[in-house]
Amino acid sequence: MKVIAEYGNEDIAKVYVARMREEDPDSPEEHLVEFVESVQPPLPRDKKWVLIVSSMFGCPIKCKMCDAGGGFSGRLSADEILAQIDHMVRRRFPDGRIPIPKFKIQFARMGEPTLNHSVLDAMKRLPEVYDAPGLNVSLSTVAPSTPVAESFFERLVAVKDRCYPGGRFQLQFSIHTTDQAKRDELIPVKKWSMERIAEYSKGFARPEKGDKKVTLNFAPAVGYPIDPEVIRRHFEPSRFLIKLTPLNPTVRSAEESLASAIDPRDLSSSEELISAFRREGFEVILSIGELEENKIGSNCGQYIQRALKSGTRPSSGYDLERYSLSSNTG
Repeated sequence: MKVIAEYGNEDIAKVYVARMREEDPDSPEEHLVEFVESVQPPLPRDKKWVLIVSSMFGCPIKCKMCDAGGGFSGRLSADEILAQIDHMVRRRFPDGRIPIPKFKIQFARMGEPTLNHSVLDAMKRLPEVYDAPGLNVSLSTVAPSTPVAESFFERLVAVKDRCYPGGRFQLQFSIHTTDQAKRDELIPVKKWSMERIAEYSKGFARPEKGDKKVTLNFAPAVGYPIDPEVIRRHFEPSRFLIKLTPLNPTVRSAEESLASAIDPRDLSSSEELISAFRREGFEVILSIGELEENKIGSNCGQYIQRALKSGTRPSSGYDLERYSLSSNTG
């Protein structure tokens, strides 16, 4: 692996662009990946540190708001996944000892992780590689309905139980809308129904064993309805929590004329939806990070390589010239 560029602010977040395999002169971007490290103010890095890694070269799903979709050219190996983590860890903790109470690794940058079984292998190896008592893992998925993903979900339960017991694993399903036709627009792939997600999660999240609730993630967009009563009909609040996050500024969302229904600068824009979910008994997390991350390009759905190739960028995102820390394309 060779890091060829970095973008960011050391005190907020950094995006690394790396070449994982030997460059093909005919396809110089084919084996590039991006990975991220971030903090979550006001918590300092010595209290919480988050790493976000890629599992694929591009992504075959092509979600309507995500810049990492398209250009799919293969899956990363477990070694290639771990190399991203190791680069970020060793520059801060050369001995591999990470004395951070909450050290979180998210499989959520490029690629749908359930379509790559190397993610499971990387998860199993992680606790053996580092001395990290605070290690937590998070996996975000749109729940594809394919033989590869079905097998992944079957194996995932055992990996969680063996390697990340006691609430150290967070499973997140990205739902985004309760209108099935609209959901198919946003996530154009055959995927699990809400009934199937609920049924699987019953065997995955077991409160009696200390497991975390499964997260149902929504990035509300104007014109894509979210009905908490529909969610309550399918999901038990004792096993699921709701996460709401603004639709981040991406090239794809601008091209598709998607507008966020949550204004990250005006928290009152989310109050009605939060209240509606709470009336149905759900715990709700409003996840709004540092807005500077949109400029860096480190937020969910953002992908610097697409922004660099695009003729236009969203006005509130991807100020890459300002946040470029290094560039080595040789």
